[in-house]
Amino acid sequence: MGVTSNTCYNASCQQSHMTKIMARLPRYYIKNQPQHIIQRGLDQQNIFFDDVDYQYYLDCLYAAAYNNDLKIHAYVLMPNQVNLLASPREDKSISKTLQSLGRNYVQHFNDNYDAHGTLWEGRYRATVLDPSEYLLSCSRFIETSPVRSGLAKNPKAYQWSSYAHNALGKADEGITEHRIYKQLGKTDKERSQAYRDLFKTQLTAEELNTISDATNKGWALGNAKFIKKIEQITDRRASPLPKGRPKKTMI
Repeated sequence: MGVTSNTCYNASCQQSHMTKIMARLPRYYIKNQPQHIIQRGLDQQNIFFDDVDYQYYLDCLYAAAYNNDLKIHAYVLMPNQVNLLASPREDKSISKTLQSLGRNYVQHFNDNYDAHGTLWEGRYRATVLDPSEYLLSCSRFIETSPVRSGLAKNPKAYQWSSYAHNALGKADEGITEHRIYKQLGKTDKERSQAYRDLFKTQLTAEELNTISDATNKGWALGNAKFIKKIEQITDRRASPLPKGRPKKTMI
């Protein structure tokens, strides 16, 4: 009886898993269009335990991004997840970068912690965004994540993010400043100050939910015109279907 029960359970799980796979929307592969990317540890487990881990991952990230022509604008590394804001220069820049990271960092992790198997929670989550509307908001979303998670009192107090470069002007060879960021001022000092000033106002709950929901579900971040453009380019839905049943047409 136990074997039969387990078999039925496993078959049910497998069917559910296959349904989820079939329901997945294809990735966005659009050159030079910024994307917000989230990669989480399996079952929310930690993927970093000390500074050596963080630094090794960051080194691997920068090397892989350089080799695959991925421009990183913002990032945060937290104990159980990574958030990136990046623009692919080639169709597969993001996927190739994360595949390289998977090979190199997972090997480091397994060797150091006597671990086996996968480290990540399935596929990475990502959304394409309209930089004129969402690039700076998404950058702030990423760099304030440690504050919302209780890891730091403010973004400046957290070491493993791009805040030191974007807001404080610290040199970081792995960061490529997006044109929207560059429009904040004529000099590095002006841009850093203007960017830092943005943090005087917190992102609203609605803004946080919009960015989080779009990234986790793969919906484009932008206005109706931008979303329509993305749907035409990718030939896929870029926003959720309207809720409720469609109204019947009276004849």
